[in-house]
Amino acid sequence: MNLSIKNVPEDVVQRLRERAERHHRSLQGELLAIIEEASKPRRWMTPQELLAEVRKLGLTSADEATAIIRADRDGR
Repeated sequence: MNLSIKNVPEDVVQRLRERAERHHRSLQGELLAIIEEASKPRRWMTPQELLAEVRKLGLTSADEATAIIRADRDGR
């Protein structure tokens, strides 16, 4: 199947080209990789996996977790 996106701003195209170059891919290869990653079925963490992630972060209080969540959300 062929997909087409029209009227892509030049700055977006440039960033995609740079990203493709960093990953040693063609622009088409990079776009396909992005689409494949975005369309993967979501896998939910088990409670054990979640606990392991929390422990890896070394969180000791709810305030620390809140700060990480806010920083992540604000960075989008």
